[in-house]
Order: sequence, then C-alpha cells, then structure tokens
Amino acid sequence: MLGNIVHKASSPDRNVEKVLDEKARQSGLPFSWRSSVVDLLNLLALDSSLPSRKVLARELYYAGDTGSPAMMNVWLHRQIMTKLAQYGNKVPADLKD
Repeated sequence: MLGNIVHKASSPDRNVEKVLDEKARQSGLPFSWRSSVVDLLNLLALDSSLPSRKVLARELYYAGDTGSPAMMNVWLHRQIMTKLAQYGNKVPADLKD
C-alpha cells in the first residue's frame, strides 16, 4: 500500500503539498489531508477502511495497539509523510517526524 501512496502523491517536481492541494481543489470536497490519514487516503483514492489502515500500520512496523485507531491514525499520518520525504518528495516540515 505504501508504494501506491508514494506513486499517487508524487509528481515530477516532487512537491507533495502542491499535488495534494490540487487534488483536494479538484475534488471540491473539504479534505483535511494535513491532519487526517483517512482524508489523505481518500484523496489518493485508496482504501481508508480500518482494516486497510491496520495493514498499512503493520507494513510500517507500528508497535502500538491497533485497537486504538485514534493513536494509530496519528502515527500513520506522520509515518506516511516521513516516508514520502524519504522517497525524495518535498513534504511540509511540520507534517513529518
């Protein structure tokens, strides 16, 4: 799943913020991708269901309790932004670890 995220959030200039803001603008929906992992995944047209997020958490080596989705979601969002940056994308500094 992480590969899909990287692919869908990247662009030739690698500016994740620009890509996601443009996707949100085009959708006409109020996506809060900067703070919500569910909105981030939905904006990228990826499965944002709890089971899917648990799979992604395992893929990213989440050590916390997946029975506590709120904490897992915050962790997942930060990890996704950090991974995007590690793949050479420009991510706002306040959104990554």
